[in-house]
Amino acid sequence: MSKQPVLGTDPNSAQEAEIADYLQQHPEFFERHANVLARLKLPHSRDGAAVSLIERQVQVLRTKNDKLESRLRDLVEVARGNDVLVGKIHRLACRLLRARSAESLLDALEASLREDFGASTWLMLLAPARPAQFAQVSNRHLRVISAGAPELKMFESLLQAGRPRCGQVRDSQRDYLFGPGTAEIGSAALVPLGPQFGTGLLAIGSADAQRFHPTMSTDFLARIGDLISEAIAQQ
Repeated sequence: MSKQPVLGTDPNSAQEAEIADYLQQHPEFFERHANVLARLKLPHSRDGAAVSLIERQVQVLRTKNDKLESRLRDLVEVARGNDVLVGKIHRLACRLLRARSAESLLDALEASLREDFGASTWLMLLAPARPAQFAQVSNRHLRVISAGAPELKMFESLLQAGRPRCGQVRDSQRDYLFGPGTAEIGSAALVPLGPQFGTGLLAIGSADAQRFHPTMSTDFLARIGDLISEAIAQQ
């Protein structure tokens, strides 16, 4: 009985699939038929000139090698960048460990953010369980509110999620954190703090709209938040 092609299928495609499958299962085929391998010619992908199968394989391997080298360079750059960030976080941790008061803690944080992270526009918003620990502190980077303050509502989803958030912020959030009319804030990083001492957040603003973008990794920001939260709890 002769086999009829199935309606809607290309018999040539079916045959090609069978040939490809056979060659994959029998890689020694060209060892037994070296004359066939020698006569095979393939069109070059750039100018259409015929090249041997071996030449095409070499070309494919070179292309793969170029992609792997490019990927490796990217990974090395990421590793170097992470290494630099780890060093900066280490210096922040050392500064916070040396802080013996709320004032010195804020000074340590200000120095680290300015010198290591290039951030001069920032605010730490705190709703501590013991308000007295910051009652005598006067610092433009600190704002202490009560745990039931209605202003916390605008950051409710951030505090509940407990993960840093980057990108553009709502006008009401921007004005509350950085002052009214601060339209020059193009992006911001909001880092939840607590719950060791109560609740709060660290807000870092930048004029660069791409400095803190929504797709960036926030792992290091989360570690910074943990360090600051522990330092506040020790005051």
